[in-house]
Amino acid sequence: MVMGAQRAGTLSRAPSSAQACADRLDQLGPALTGYRLTASLVTPAGRVPSLRVVNPEAPALAEDVYAGCCEDGSWWFWWSWAERIAPASDLAAAAARIAHVLAAPHQG
Repeated sequence: MVMGAQRAGTLSRAPSSAQACADRLDQLGPALTGYRLTASLVTPAGRVPSLRVVNPEAPALAEDVYAGCCEDGSWWFWWSWAERIAPASDLAAAAARIAHVLAAPHQG
């Protein structure tokens, strides 16, 4: 995640509390089960929590998702490469985008 950026919509300088991040990630997990993805909250000591999302049909298709509060007070889900996924208030959109990225190629 990009920390300390100055323009609106970027993450704030003050780190979000780990619990607030974990709470939002925890809310996203159930939305992903409808896409047959597994999600597990990872909370390493001294590090930012993440949600490990895996496509069980193709375990190589996995990604860590983060939650962060922007300077304007809005919460967003973020990819590990610091790109926004969707607002944390829109769990359905976030789950759909994650599922799209982690979808296994169709054979046939």
